[in-house]
Parts: sequence; C-alpha cells; structure tokens
Amino acid sequence: MKLFLLRSKAALLSTLLFLVLAASASAQEERSRAYIDAQPLFVVPANGIEIAYRTLGADDRPPVVMIMGLGASHVVWGDEMVKGLEEAGFRVVLLDNRDVGGSTRFDEWGEPTLWWQFLKRELGFEVDAPYTLNDMGADTIALMDQLNISDAHLIGASMGGMIAQVAAAQYPDRARSLISIMSTTGAPHLPPPSDEATKRLTGLASGDEDDAQRQAAFVKRGFYPEAMPRQMMAIFKTGDRSAEVATINAPTLVLHGADDDLIPPPHGEYTAQLIEGSDLVVFEGMGHNIPNEVLPQMLARMIAHMRATDAVKESLALK
Repeated sequence: MKLFLLRSKAALLSTLLFLVLAASASAQEERSRAYIDAQPLFVVPANGIEIAYRTLGADDRPPVVMIMGLGASHVVWGDEMVKGLEEAGFRVVLLDNRDVGGSTRFDEWGEPTLWWQFLKRELGFEVDAPYTLNDMGADTIALMDQLNISDAHLIGASMGGMIAQVAAAQYPDRARSLISIMSTTGAPHLPPPSDEATKRLTGLASGDEDDAQRQAAFVKRGFYPEAMPRQMMAIFKTGDRSAEVATINAPTLVLHGADDDLIPPPHGEYTAQLIEGSDLVVFEGMGHNIPNEVLPQMLARMIAHMRATDAVKESLALK
C-alpha cells in the first residue's frame, strides 16, 4: 500500500511538473521575444560545462544576471522585462541554465524514475540527480567570471530564484543584490501546491494534443520538458536551504503572487523572514507567472531596488 501511495504521489508530482510548464507556456504566448532573439547568442565554458547567454546594454552599466525557472530557457523572460531593465540603465545578462536551451544538456543521463526517487526521498536516502542547485549556482558565478563581472544584481524566477539564493549565499561578494521571484527555500513545513492546481492539470492532461506535438510547442516557446524531471531531482537532492538562505546579506527583494497555488505565498513570506532587512511585495492577480498587467509594477519595484543598492555602493566607494 505504501509503495502504491508513493507511486501515486510521484504521478502527481509528474503532473504538477507539467502544470508548471503548461501554465508558464500559456502565460508566455502573448509576450514577444523578438528583441531577445535578435541579440547574438554566445556559448562559453563555465564550471566544466558550456553555458549559453546573451547580453544587452553597455558593459560599463551595473550588471544584472537573470536566471529562469524549471525547464525554461532565458527567452521566457520576454522582451518587455529585459528591455525595461536595459532602458533603465542596466547591463542585462540572460543565461540558459544547464540542461536547457543552448547550454550543455544531460539527455544521455536519461530521465529519473520519479516514483523510485520519491520513495528514496521519503525513506531519507539521497535521490539520484546529475547535478544540484549548488552546481547551477556555481554555473552562474562561472559565467560572471567569463564576463569579468565582479558582482551583479541576481534575479531569479521560481527555480531560478532558488539558484539565485544559492549564489547569493555561497558567493556573498558576488551578489550586489538579490531579487527572488515566486520562489522558495525548500523548507518542508511550507504548504504544498493546492488542490486547484491538480484540478487544472487534469483538464490540461486530458487534451487532444499528443506528447510529441505538445513538446514541440513547448520548445518553440523556450521550454524543455525533458529537462524538468532532472532539474526537479536537483531541487530534491539539494534539499532544505533555509539555514543557508538565512546567511544572505545582499540587499534582497522578494516578489510573489497572491494567487500562486504552485509555490504558495507563504514560501515567499518565509524567504523574506529569513533574510534580514529584505523587502517583500505580494502582487494581487499574480499566480505562478508574471501577468502582463503586473509586469510594469514588478519592473518598477525591481528597478527601484537595484538603483537604491547601486546608490549605496557608489556612496561607499566615494568615502
């Protein structure tokens, strides 16, 4: 019976992974990425693999490194977000996490058997994963090294927020500031996805589009479904990062959606509680995505946070 329940939980996890992707992809449909696509894509060796990236804005501007979430490449940020930051006077670095986009892929590793990994996790054993969030945080820092960026504003969404938290905690001198969007520390006491998320997925999963068509549609929008189970195992293998997150001393802004039923608001609230002096903003009308109507407000908050941090940095440099 326990094995059956664990298999059922793993099946639910698989469907929730799909929901994250499907919800993000549908939110992205109407958001242009033509400006991002027009920028040259570079690939450099970093942390023993290859990382693909694009940059926007002059090299002498304050640098911003943007890290996307589960199964998503950098194009998912969309033109309005990255152009807004560039036009505000920042140098924007967009990277592909390992296993997506133009960065090194781990397809030869295969896909983990989720029910078995879930069982191991429930019994207190380590799950199998080709990498961890710590590796992905190190990838970010290695790319900054390649670009001669001493420190940067780190912006991450969902899993990207987890990676940004790891980088800010483990490499404190490299994080000028941290912006964690709809993310979590992985603390086990925080609420799971809601029943409504599962209900929505039931409808999505019963659609007529077959897996090949659906995967092709996702890839076209910048999502890589085959990487999602491996990246989820990276999250599980890393585990609860609450103690580490509590050591972050970079000026931090935590952004979350009031209607996020995949990573509910208490996850963002807890992150803000742990990081001393951090600011928390919860946007009404935002779920686990960045709606077009929320984006201008979010941009304004992000720009104000980074400008304030840069002003303090400049003031200290003059003393």
